Amino acid sequence: MLVATKSRQPSSFAKIPISSWSFAIRVWIATVLALLVSFWLQLEAPSTAALTVAILAEPTRGQALEKAGFRMLATIVGVIASIAITGLFSQTRDLILAAFAVWLGVCVFAAKLLDGNRAYAAVLSGYTVGLIATQQIDYPQNVFEVGMSRGAAITIGILATAAVNDLMFAPNHYPGFVVQLAALHRRVRAYARASLNCDPGSSPIFLQLLRDIVALRPAIASIALDSGSGSVRSAAGRSAVVALVAELQAARIMKVALFDVATRDQKTNIAYNRVDHSGFDERVRAPRADAQLCESGAETETSAWAIKELLRRKDEVRENLLALRSGRGPLRTWRAPLYLPYRTAAESGVRAAIWVAVASAFFVWTGWPATSVSLSFVVLIAALGATTPNPRGFTAMALIGAPIAAVLAGILEFVILDGVDAFPLLAIAMAPFLGGAALLMTSQNLLWSSLGRVNLPFITIFLAPSNPQTYNPQIFLFIFVFILAAAAILLAAQTLIPPVSDHQRRTRLVAAARAELERPRPLKRGSPEEAMFRDASRLEQFISAGGAEDSAALAEMLSCLDQSAMIRFCDAKLTQLADGPLASLAHEARNAIVTHNAEALRAVAGRMREKASSKSSIEADVSTSLLIASELIDRGSRIEHFREASR
Repeated sequence: MLVATKSRQPSSFAKIPISSWSFAIRVWIATVLALLVSFWLQLEAPSTAALTVAILAEPTRGQALEKAGFRMLATIVGVIASIAITGLFSQTRDLILAAFAVWLGVCVFAAKLLDGNRAYAAVLSGYTVGLIATQQIDYPQNVFEVGMSRGAAITIGILATAAVNDLMFAPNHYPGFVVQLAALHRRVRAYARASLNCDPGSSPIFLQLLRDIVALRPAIASIALDSGSGSVRSAAGRSAVVALVAELQAARIMKVALFDVATRDQKTNIAYNRVDHSGFDERVRAPRADAQLCESGAETETSAWAIKELLRRKDEVRENLLALRSGRGPLRTWRAPLYLPYRTAAESGVRAAIWVAVASAFFVWTGWPATSVSLSFVVLIAALGATTPNPRGFTAMALIGAPIAAVLAGILEFVILDGVDAFPLLAIAMAPFLGGAALLMTSQNLLWSSLGRVNLPFITIFLAPSNPQTYNPQIFLFIFVFILAAAAILLAAQTLIPPVSDHQRRTRLVAAARAELERPRPLKRGSPEEAMFRDASRLEQFISAGGAEDSAALAEMLSCLDQSAMIRFCDAKLTQLADGPLASLAHEARNAIVTHNAEALRAVAGRMREKASSKSSIEADVSTSLLIASELIDRGSRIEHFREASR
């Protein structure tokens, strides 16, 4: 008799997972430890140590260590830049502000070409100058001393975070990463099965899968810091992500190019599902096998080739997952390159520099006292906003979150503490505020998570823990006004000179995809799989810019993705024939690809098929891939003509 069992649910307290409570407690203890050591060493900026803990608040050990390493490196770069800028322009305030705006623009440019903690390190190098050089603009001789003091406090914050994560057994990142990859692999297989079933409505599923896979890329680097075998696991994870994109693309090419010839019979379905064996934690049941066909006709060589290619890609993902679990190197090590939108990054850098210049001009014109503090917050918000898809939205969130953090910090400082100078009481009083913000960060709701991430550092900034603790309402009010003014002025500058629009980003991405397709080049570095991942990252950027709403442009981007993947695959196959008796045919095929001549490709494929010694020979393989490429080129031409006619 079969007994139904409930799926195991994660343990929770007050309907909040225990893992979230553990994370909140770790953040609080690390903050208290950082402050305790800073007070004991009598550092000049103990609040910077606490702020470092808030910034490094990540749920897993590897993520926190990776971010800590980039924070230390970026701080060193920022301190060096601060010394250089103040040393060159110490006699001219306007030139210091101009040089600083240019430096921030360069850092934002770099951030737009990176992702994850690398992008954060780029903007940190920029706003570190704002926190050091700008606030010491009237005392340039103090820049080195302030930089060293900030570096010491950041080091204390990093060591406190690392120690607490180790002592409280913070989870490693790679187990959760493996679970994510396995879940994505199941979804890719379900999409592939739908393609075999000729399901015409699975394009949104493809786009969501592609975005979810590409989104895993920033997390791969943190696996390297989880354990001694972390670097090997990181390489396996990177190869697994690339292989997943290749499997997903193989399923799509089968669906798009072979919709009229693919069949779904019992033999096809069972052949696909039988590959799923001991390498996985789960079994996949074969769908109901029947004689229903997508269209009238029998299974063709092209559909058989497409299914064979899909199975090969599936095996590659399985092997990489096994390598990731066991901590051994992958059979094939792939990079996961990103598409680099240089023009958009450069324009974003220029606009960020202009925003800071406008804010600087405004503060100089007003002549308000201590406006360098407010300008520092302008730089901080502008830099951090550059790592988000919507910089202006991030500024608006800071404008909303700052008053909330100010109210919470005010209650903590003037109601709960109210003149207390004993450190244990300070530590206990901070627990609900820091822990509550950390709990919000773990929420699945994007709004609550964003508010938690904004409030955790802002509460520390407003409280500004010191030894002894100061209770000056005037200073508290000034800090609040400075932050609020910084966010408001930056939002006004971003409204006057808005960030690069989503429409501009989409237009440039489509133009880049079209230009690369019109001028295909032989692979000089990397593999077709790596180039496929790069194209997938470009499509993900297009979707992030609202591309799902532009159906015509989306169809062209998908067509370019399909054609590029197949053309690179054909190029790699033709390379194997370059020195043999079929070299002339391979040359003709390359010319047909360059000119996008589908008829010529079909003719070459037919002649290649005649030379094939068997169905499994390299000639037969190349012939079939050329036929599929010709079909994709035909489909791309129809999409392009339709878009031109609709303009």
